[in-house]
Formats: sequence, C-alpha cells, structure tokens
Amino acid sequence: MEIHSLTREQIAFFKDQGYLILKGVLDPQLCASARDLLWNSLPDNVQIRRDDPATHVGPFPESDSQTDTTDSRTGYRWQVRKHSTDADLINLLYSETLMGCAEQLLGHDSVRQPVINGSVMGSKGPAWPGGPVDPALNSEGIRGIYATLPYPESETRGSPDAAAHTDGHPFMLSAVGLIHDCPPGGGAFTVWPGSHKRLYPTFWMQYDQARIPFYDHMPSLKGILHSPEYNAELKRILEDTKPVDCWGSAGDVVFWHHRLVHAASENHSSVIRQAVLADYSRRDLDQLRLDPPQEDMWRDWSPEVQNSGSDYSASFAQEQRIVA
Repeated sequence: MEIHSLTREQIAFFKDQGYLILKGVLDPQLCASARDLLWNSLPDNVQIRRDDPATHVGPFPESDSQTDTTDSRTGYRWQVRKHSTDADLINLLYSETLMGCAEQLLGHDSVRQPVINGSVMGSKGPAWPGGPVDPALNSEGIRGIYATLPYPESETRGSPDAAAHTDGHPFMLSAVGLIHDCPPGGGAFTVWPGSHKRLYPTFWMQYDQARIPFYDHMPSLKGILHSPEYNAELKRILEDTKPVDCWGSAGDVVFWHHRLVHAASENHSSVIRQAVLADYSRRDLDQLRLDPPQEDMWRDWSPEVQNSGSDYSASFAQEQRIVA
C-alpha cells in the first residue's frame, strides 16, 4: 500500500471544516483481522451469528447483552475494547501512513506512540459513576472496535441532533476507520462541518473538559459541565449546519478535530457498521492542556496547518460531502 501524504488542499480543508475523509488508507488484511477480532469476541451461546444476516438486526436481546466496559453489547451498540492494544489493531490505525498524516497535522516527530499489549481503554471503568468510558483513562492503544447493529425497518429514523456532542477527554486529533463497507445511512460517523472553530473559544480549557465530581450523598449532578456560551453556540450549530454522513468503503478513514461536533448515527441499512477508533496527540499535551483556549486555536499544531489558508476547491469540498 502506498504511503499517503496529505496535500495542501486536504490540510486546508481539515483546518477550515474540522474533518477530512481519506479513501482506502487502511491495510485490507488488517481490516479483515479486526473484523475477526470483533466476531471472535462473542461467546458461543449468543443469538447473533456472523454468517446469518437475519440475526444482525438490533437491538441485542437481553440474553446477548453485557455491560463490561472492555466488551460491551447493549441496545444497538457493540464496543470491543479488550483488544485495543493488540498488535494488529495498533498496526492498523498507527500505520506509517496514518502516523505520517497525523504528524503533518500535529508536528514532525511529535506524536505520542501506542504500546502494543499495553493497557486497554475501559480497564479502569467509566469517567464517573454511571457515565461513559473515558477514552484517555489507562488507554495505550486505539479506542476499540465499535459496531452498530441495523435498526428494524419499522424503527422511525431519529434526528442526528439528539446524539450530537463533543468529547470531554484531552486529545487533539482522532480517526474513525471503516473495517467493513458502510452505505449511506448505515450508522457511519456523522460530523457538523466547521463546528470546531465556533466551539473552541467557548471552552474553559483548550483540551480538557470541566466535570462535576460525583459524591454519593449528592448524586443528582455529575459529569460534563459546559459553559453557557457552549450551550448557546451548539444550539445554533444544530440549527444552521447540515451534518455530513461519513459513509464509505472498508479502508476509508475520517480524521477529525477534538472540538468538532459529531455523533454515532443510527444504522438504517442492512449491514452492521464496523469501525475502529483512535486518538492522536502530541507528547507534550500534558503541558499544553494547562492553557486556556488561545487566540490562535492552531498554536499547538504543525507549521503546515498554521500556515494553511482556506484554499481548497469547491469540487474538493463536494468530494468531502459539503453541499453548497
């Protein structure tokens, strides 16, 4: 597979819109290995069967569900994190190609390296009691393999706005890679273009997210805390910005900025959406995260990003699914 280098047009688009779809950059054999890891994670007594598409329609029956944070199956979501530092998954998402792209965006020889057979995401539990798993807590590899079961044909299609959010853990750049073909409307990663620039200044910290601690005797408030400016701007974004469905073929990847509004969409196709997720950050993020949002939000990024303008073509924007 050829080593992919980002063009000036691709970097300009990422800087302006906050995401970038790359076609066919994942190793096909490692995609197949990731699919095998997903399916082989199932016990023998479950109803869902790899070779029987009729069993793939969600939600998971109660007998097949489990809430283990490293191997979760609930509702329509299937998240396998227990293999997230396996060599094949690290080689898939931290390949020479993708690490080269990440360093073009974050700086040469600056990106934190993963640890094969290191600690996996979810091995120390959720971000707070009853909350989601924290991707930055005890994670030395990718986030994991994330799948979404198809919704029944009778299920009403919901609005993607309901699941729209920004992530709360400290990181700089993330990637979602498809390990199986995903058609339009098939549960692919969904983004709100340009939202990163509008939300970045509304945070109190430029990489972290303020949280309300949990106390047993004060259980009603816990978790993520947003500024009034964030809440107001997010509301405007959902009203005025058309989301982009990042569907595609096995091997496609979408890079996205850490302050971009996004969602895991509903799957209204006939196939399970199967993807792998990983974060990329500079090794000095622990120092950078002490600062508030900067006047120049690209201060900590590569010279290529800092010096980039908005010089991408309308045809390229259409390829990235921006509709005028």
